[in-house]
Amino acid sequence: MKNWIPLSHQERKLAWETLYRDFKFHPSISRFPSFRVPSPFITYDISAYFEDPSLLHADEGLEKKALLVFQELIRTDEYMLALDWQHECYWITPYGSFEKDEFGEWTVPVLPNGDYYFFLSKEMHWGLLGHPWEQSITIFGEGLIDSFSRHHPILFQRKIREG
Repeated sequence: MKNWIPLSHQERKLAWETLYRDFKFHPSISRFPSFRVPSPFITYDISAYFEDPSLLHADEGLEKKALLVFQELIRTDEYMLALDWQHECYWITPYGSFEKDEFGEWTVPVLPNGDYYFFLSKEMHWGLLGHPWEQSITIFGEGLIDSFSRHHPILFQRKIREG
């Protein structure tokens, strides 16, 4: 299956309208959280990645675990959303190719190192939402939380919110 298929203008518009409306998404560099997700959810503080040199490659472990988790939740013939706020957004499959760019990142990274990066089921029933300024990742949806409990990334150590 082809991977990293750009969303059409209409698909991108609908995805962001849904996030702004249903998730009360209000981008902010100082007011946290910037969105409301349905329960159950867990928000992890990932600031240690940016402060601790020993965690320099923890993003690679996060990517590997995220792919395993997404594969547990998505059939081989399904796609999910990879959204990059204010940039190109994509349909992806965790069974496809995940080449890295010259900075060692996916087309839309999992680790929010400069923008909001969201990975969501096509129905938005579960997802992983990265907040660059809070330096956090929120996961929501029972299946996603259960799967991440089995494939626990090293960066998911400190919970800052759950519900």
